[in-house]
Amino acid sequence: MDYTFFANLQEEFTLPEKGILSRVLHKDEKVNVTLFGFAAGEELSAHSAPTPAVLYFLEGEAELELGTDKVSAKTGSFVYMPPMLSHGISAKTGLRMLLIQMKDQA
Repeated sequence: MDYTFFANLQEEFTLPEKGILSRVLHKDEKVNVTLFGFAAGEELSAHSAPTPAVLYFLEGEAELELGTDKVSAKTGSFVYMPPMLSHGISAKTGLRMLLIQMKDQA
């Protein structure tokens, strides 16, 4: 049985002083799991994806645009996004976030 194990996602990379870092933690035919690090003030403009996705915030604070709503995310926040939901992220502080994209099994 294949599996992926990380003892502490907080230690997988240092938060950037500038820009956005990403590291794919696991990718197969069913799921894509990526760890993101944002410097304070960095943004991903609104976009959408054809697959459902989950965001889990490991560290920091952000403002999220989810469709027409704006919500505040912080350490421990969880978001499920259905396919094609427009979403954007603005890091208010240094931010560490897990993105889980589920692929269509059809």
